[in-house]
Amino acid sequence: MATKVITAEDVRKVAHLARLAIDESEIEALTQQLDSILDYVNQLSELDVTEVPPTTRAIEVSNVTRPDVLEPWPNREDLLAIAPDREDDFFRVPKIM
Repeated sequence: MATKVITAEDVRKVAHLARLAIDESEIEALTQQLDSILDYVNQLSELDVTEVPPTTRAIEVSNVTRPDVLEPWPNREDLLAIAPDREDDFFRVPKIM
């Protein structure tokens, strides 16, 4: 491991800011763990990524959706009959503005 990046006092300060109740017995273990994490991040920063294109995710994803096809409801009166509030052939909804 390289030089220490984080100290026990840093862990206490972060715990205080995050409103975490950490026992003194946990401070040393957390200091070592956080220091290892920061050491790993420092190792990653040494990599040459100038030829690597920026990405937003590790794998390509696509949104699979069905086409939105307008189809009239088979029985309009049945649909309107179950509406909580109705006015003629429309649903009545609360005024927003």
